[in-house]
Amino acid sequence: MRLDITAPSPSVPPAAPDPELKYRRIVLKLSGEALCGEDGGFGIRLETLQSVATEITELERLGVQVGVVVGGGNIFRGLKGASAGMDRSQSDYMGMLATVINALALQDALEKCGTATRVMTALEIRQVAEPYIRRRAMRHLERGNVVIFAAGTGNPFFSTDTAAALRAAEIQAQALFKATKVEGIYDRDPMRHPNAQMLTHISYDRFLADRIGVMDATAVTLCRENRLPIRVFKLTTRGNILRVCKGEDIGTIVE
Repeated sequence: MRLDITAPSPSVPPAAPDPELKYRRIVLKLSGEALCGEDGGFGIRLETLQSVATEITELERLGVQVGVVVGGGNIFRGLKGASAGMDRSQSDYMGMLATVINALALQDALEKCGTATRVMTALEIRQVAEPYIRRRAMRHLERGNVVIFAAGTGNPFFSTDTAAALRAAEIQAQALFKATKVEGIYDRDPMRHPNAQMLTHISYDRFLADRIGVMDATAVTLCRENRLPIRVFKLTTRGNILRVCKGEDIGTIVE
C-alpha cells in the first residue's frame, strides 16, 4: 500500500466564493525569477516567497480555486544550458527539476500560512509530490486545496508558460494570470524606452503578430484556441492578484 505523504485535506468545507469575484478558478503563472524579489538573481528570497504565499492564501480563503505554475529560471534555465552547448532535452529536464524545487518551497510557505496545498508533477517524483492527473487536480481544487503544477509539461522544448496555458485549459480555469515584474504589456520595452505606453487590452492575434515577449507564442496560441483570457500584471504590488480576481482594471488583458 502506498502512503500519501502530502498534507491532509482540510476538515472544513472550502469557503463560499466572494460575490465580488470575477474569476472563481484561475491558474497563476510565476516565473522562477519572481521568487528572487525585484532584484532578480538566483535562489529563493524567503521574504518574497512568504509574501506570494500570503496573497495566494487570501485568494483561497475568499473561495478562489487556485492553481499555480512556477518556473525554474532562478535555479536553472533550460534554454541557457542549451545555448552553452548542453543537449537541449537534457537541459530542459534539468529546468523541470528546478521548478519542482520552487514548487516545494512555495508549498512549504503556503502550509505555514495554514493553506492546504498539493504539488503535482508532470515527471513522477512520488517521494515528494503526486503525479499530475487532471481529474485528481480538479478534485483537489474543489476541496479547497491550492494545486502547484511542477515540472512543466513533462516534455522538453516546451516552456512553463505553455505548461500554464495547458493546465489552465485542462482544469477549465476562467483565466490565466501572468504575474511579471512590470505593470503590464507595453508597445515597446519599457526598460529601454521611457516613453513606452502600456496597453490595457490586446488581442491574441496582435500579441502574436507583434511577437511580444511576455509569453511565448505556443502558450498564447493555446489560450486563443480555448478562449482563455490572459491577465498580465505586476506581482510585487501588494494586493494585485486579488484586484485582478475581482476584475479591476489592472495590467493588460489579452483576449
